[in-house]
Amino acid sequence: LHEMFKYMHAKQAYPNDCGDYPPSYPDGVYVIQPRNSRPLVVYCITMDNLKWTVIQKNSISSEIEWRESWTTYKYGFGNIEEDHWLGNEYIHKLTTQRAYKARILLNVTKTDVKYADYDTFSLDEESRGYALRLGQYSGTAPDYMIEGSTIHDNMKFSTKDKDQDRSSGNCATSYHGGWWYDNCITVQLNGKGYIYWYNLCHGDCAASLIMIRPSEICQE
Repeated sequence: LHEMFKYMHAKQAYPNDCGDYPPSYPDGVYVIQPRNSRPLVVYCITMDNLKWTVIQKNSISSEIEWRESWTTYKYGFGNIEEDHWLGNEYIHKLTTQRAYKARILLNVTKTDVKYADYDTFSLDEESRGYALRLGQYSGTAPDYMIEGSTIHDNMKFSTKDKDQDRSSGNCATSYHGGWWYDNCITVQLNGKGYIYWYNLCHGDCAASLIMIRPSEICQE
C-alpha cells in the first residue's frame, strides 16, 4: 500500500484505470478516476503482464441478489473483493475515455476455465440504454455474445424495472438479473445461483469475471 500511495502522489492524480498501475503491483483493491467521474474503488488483476480493471464478478454460490433495479445497476453493488457489478454509469465513463478491450473469464467448472476476448468494448450513455458495443472476438469460449440467432452485442441493458429487450416478456425477470438481453439469452452472467453460457453450461457455470483494459487498436 505504501508503494501504491507513493505512486499516486507522484502522478498527482488517480489513474484513469487499472492499466496505469504497474503490472508488478499485486492483484487487489485500487482507486481509479475515469474522466468526468468521481474516484472509484475497483479490483485490479494482472494478466498478460498488464493490469486489467474488473467490472463484474459472480459465483454460483453468490450471496448478493442480482435481481436489482435500474438505478442499482447504474451505480453498482456487491463487494469489490468478491462478487460485484461495478455500475453501468462507471463502465460507460471508463470505456468511452479511449478504446478498451474486454476479457470474459468463465469457470465452466472449478478447474475448466474458458475465455472470450473482444478487441473493443464500450457502453453507450444512459439515454441510449447503456447499449453494449463489442468488437472482434477471439477465445476458447464459443462466441455467443455476437454470433447466433439471439445476440447480446448492440442490445440495450434491461433490468426488472426497465425492460428494453426484444422479447414480449421481461427477460430480466425471467433470467435472474440485469443484462444486455435480446430475445432472451445465449449468455447471462448476472444471476444469483445462475451463470449461463450456451453450449458450455446451462445456468450452472461455477463463476464468471469480466475485465477490461485499453485496447491495442484505435488508440489516441
